[in-house]
Amino acid sequence: MKLAHRLAVLLVGVAVFASACGGVAAPSPSASGSASAAPAAKTVKIWSSLPMTGASRTQTVQIVNAINMALDEINRKIGTTTIEFEALDDATAAKQSWDAAQESENAKKAIADKRTVAYIGTFNSGAAKVSIPLLCQASIVMISPANTYPGLTKPGKGEADEPMKYYPSCTHNYFRVVPADDIQGAVGAVWIKELGAKKTYIVHDTQLYGKGIADVFRAKAKEIGLAEAGYEGADKADNYKALANKIKESGADSVYYGGIVDQNPAVLLKDVRVVLPNIIFMGPDGINCSEFLKAAGPAAEGGKTYSTFGGLPPEKYSGKTSDWLTRYKAKFGGGNPDAYAVYGYEAALTAIAAIKTAGDKADDKAT
Repeated sequence: MKLAHRLAVLLVGVAVFASACGGVAAPSPSASGSASAAPAAKTVKIWSSLPMTGASRTQTVQIVNAINMALDEINRKIGTTTIEFEALDDATAAKQSWDAAQESENAKKAIADKRTVAYIGTFNSGAAKVSIPLLCQASIVMISPANTYPGLTKPGKGEADEPMKYYPSCTHNYFRVVPADDIQGAVGAVWIKELGAKKTYIVHDTQLYGKGIADVFRAKAKEIGLAEAGYEGADKADNYKALANKIKESGADSVYYGGIVDQNPAVLLKDVRVVLPNIIFMGPDGINCSEFLKAAGPAAEGGKTYSTFGGLPPEKYSGKTSDWLTRYKAKFGGGNPDAYAVYGYEAALTAIAAIKTAGDKADDKAT
């Protein structure tokens, strides 16, 4: 069982892995023949903060696997600098999803460790809003393998004061290795119209990422003449039967869902399929995962369920990315990982490259 998917193009360069994998070269002798003193041994630390509890766990375990893989490939060392890594969970058992208080605690834990030089996260864009300002004040670089909300990096694409409000009197510290939703949401609107949709009901999960991408979809839909049957936020629930009936009464021939798998979009899909068996159902990368398909079951079958993703699915990898996939499966077993695993690897390589470039100042956060 697979979701039909379309690639939101303008990809991050994920085929440049080899460039960051080399060790630090030994210093060359001076012209007089005397060798410079060997740099002192030191230890730096990289953290990850991802929802390791709940429906996102399959994806985030694979991201952590990929981070560990990148570190193992350099023996967790660059020259005389040893790199330690610790994975944190920003989800709670109670919520089964990311939690703002937990994310804040994770960021503060990383800040308290004087060896910390990089923080790989977050998975959810709303969580990034919590930790970016904290880590910025501590001069710790933050690299996300999954945040796609445009306002985190792009002026004029989110709230009026974004993204500069995340950097209060500190140097910009946040980077991501994935494209933002201003590409993906627009692609979704064009694609759903190409599939024959004429009237779409837009639902979002009320979170930063979900509402953000739903709004991008909504704006593009209006631009291309796709009628709107309805627009509303729907918090996580055990059933969406009332909403499903509302969608039916609206005359919609399609649903666009902006949100993440943790918020029960599979339940929404199942309830909608009961009253509208042939309706088109589309979502972004937040539902582009094996956990959504497992939860949706037969409701996701029949060729009427679609998702977009700002990159390539593993079965489309080629060149160095295909080589990486072969190594990943050999190391961790199983079939292809979900699509975000490779971005975890890329985020780790970005941190490794920065540590390598810093050389004997690798433990200096300001470098």
